[in-house]
Amino acid sequence: MKSLEALTAQIESIQDLQSVVKTMKALAMVSIRQYETAVIALADYNRTVEMGLQILLRHRYFSEQPMMLPQGLTNHRKTKTLGVIIFGSDHGLCGQFNEQIASYAIEQIHQKPQPEIIVAAVGTRLIPYLETAKQPISAQFTLPNSVALITPMVQEMLLMIENWQFPKVDQIMLFYNKSLSSASYRPESVQLLPMNAQWLQRLEKQAWHSQGLPTFTMNWDELFSALVRQYLFVSLYRAFAESLASENASRLSSMQAAQKNIEERLTELNSQHRHQRQSSITSELLDIVSGFEALNSKE
Repeated sequence: MKSLEALTAQIESIQDLQSVVKTMKALAMVSIRQYETAVIALADYNRTVEMGLQILLRHRYFSEQPMMLPQGLTNHRKTKTLGVIIFGSDHGLCGQFNEQIASYAIEQIHQKPQPEIIVAAVGTRLIPYLETAKQPISAQFTLPNSVALITPMVQEMLLMIENWQFPKVDQIMLFYNKSLSSASYRPESVQLLPMNAQWLQRLEKQAWHSQGLPTFTMNWDELFSALVRQYLFVSLYRAFAESLASENASRLSSMQAAQKNIEERLTELNSQHRHQRQSSITSELLDIVSGFEALNSKE
């Protein structure tokens, strides 16, 4: 049986750990709210981009002609090389967050009949799971620590995609965990390029919110290219924000489980401490009584 000193030291150690867990829970909740707010704010920007694409498509490709978008932007040819971007985490204590998205991505991409797959990993904690699956990694990215740092990371990733696309990559897929609530998420896959022709057709056919369609004076091709870049920016930004919100949701869930285990362990140790202390007091009282009786017997 442990001594009172050992039990006291163990209780203090677990209480310190409990304080750390509570702090991490609070940070995770604040982070979740931060990234969820960014996703919500992005919705209006995304709608503006879609409206711009809708106007351009109405003005040119769907009025009198069948759809003919620039090569590489729509899925009208067979994919030969697949570029994959998988979003994980740079920090631990987030449960099976990285393992789940890595398994999901590997399962999905192996179902596609590409002779070559190029993978970019976002987050160092993701890499061991990809290496275990024997999936080579061509590029690595770290994750931003705040909403303000997402934009520079997206711009860096857009440069990588440009370098990928022009030489040989025909299709680009994103894999990330999508936040469902403050404590749950699910794996998500998005085809970034080529743009889905059916989606563009549906977008063009949507009713406009007013009677008159906007007009523009800028060159159609230049304006369309600019909107496509914004579409790519929004898609990547959303993937970053959703993944970071999901990472913190997974961490919050892990910390909640850890806090429950800590509280149960503290209850057990406090019970042992009280029992041990009572036994020690009882033993000391018995020693006093025995000594008193010994003194009386001598008299």
